[in-house]
Amino acid sequence: MLEKNIKFVEETFKEYYFNHFELIHVPPRTSEREFGYQKFNAGMTRHLLIKNDKELHLLLMTQIPSDVYCSNAYYSFPNLPMSEKDWKEADLIFDIDAKDLMLDCRKKHTCFKCNSCQNISIQQVTCPKCGSDKFETISVICQNCILESKKEVKKLVEVLTEDLGIKKEEIQIYFSGNEGFHIYVTNTEYQNLDSRERADLADYIMFNGIIPETLGMSKQNNSKLSLPDKEEKGWRGRFAKEISGSKSKRPKIIQEILSGGYSFFQARLEEMKHTIGVRIDPKVTMDVHRIFRLGGSINSKSGLTKVRCKDLESFDPFSDACLLDDEKVEILANCPLSFELKNKKYGPYANETISIPKYAAVYMICKGLANIAG
Repeated sequence: MLEKNIKFVEETFKEYYFNHFELIHVPPRTSEREFGYQKFNAGMTRHLLIKNDKELHLLLMTQIPSDVYCSNAYYSFPNLPMSEKDWKEADLIFDIDAKDLMLDCRKKHTCFKCNSCQNISIQQVTCPKCGSDKFETISVICQNCILESKKEVKKLVEVLTEDLGIKKEEIQIYFSGNEGFHIYVTNTEYQNLDSRERADLADYIMFNGIIPETLGMSKQNNSKLSLPDKEEKGWRGRFAKEISGSKSKRPKIIQEILSGGYSFFQARLEEMKHTIGVRIDPKVTMDVHRIFRLGGSINSKSGLTKVRCKDLESFDPFSDACLLDDEKVEILANCPLSFELKNKKYGPYANETISIPKYAAVYMICKGLANIAG
């Protein structure tokens, strides 16, 4: 990021933190957690111990980080190197991101920035300006991205509550500040799970590794089929509901499976994991040493805030997480995409000098689609 952009964004972030201390708190058992932060154009600073809100707020005002993080893990010595921390347990956290959902709408709001000359184009081809074939992918999110991500969150909550017995009040949902959601499970029974156990849990939630035998077909005798009933609990019931959209649909599918045999059924199940399985990032769930963006802090990839979604249905990140002020700022925008913030549409812009609200200016600068004018 250009120095003039860094200066402007850091001043904006500092102003935000000064005015929004009430949104930014240390998590429970803070003295057992590792904190870290990153500054623009700099590496990560980790292995920090922060004891209370006062220390956290002081760090935000003195360091003005681009991003601030806190571990999901609890340690005896959180400020020591990783090999000496003495891991105790870790919160169970899931990550759902629009970029992982393979949505058709992504093509409409993704562009490519040449790594050599910074030229921005809609198509990922040889750069027309310098001939380079090395690009950075830049995406903005749309309402459909959020809608589809919310659907995955709801599917996850269903599995957690119905299959694992986790209470809804033990589940906290946060907008990540960019393209998705972080889902925290506060039920302490799951904090002791190690990486392998969390990987198995992620596989279950994603509908990975399901075999025909679980759903009523034997490899030895695949001419017989005893499919589950849609009133059953867990994945058997969800599978039954998926294939029973109508009374006429089920016999047809049964005949298809019987005709295709075991391998056909297995292939169908593999396809179905994208529709009935929950599309979480398994690497995030199984990592017991990961540091996560702190709630209330700004995401430097967008200038939006990581905020708690108390009502997922009505939550609108384009307004509810857009907390920077609307003071007018002059920028040079090279943004071939359009996006919406606070119920107002911006873009596309073709190397235009424009005056727009600070929240929109920061969004484009953080995305690499604009620079401070002058």
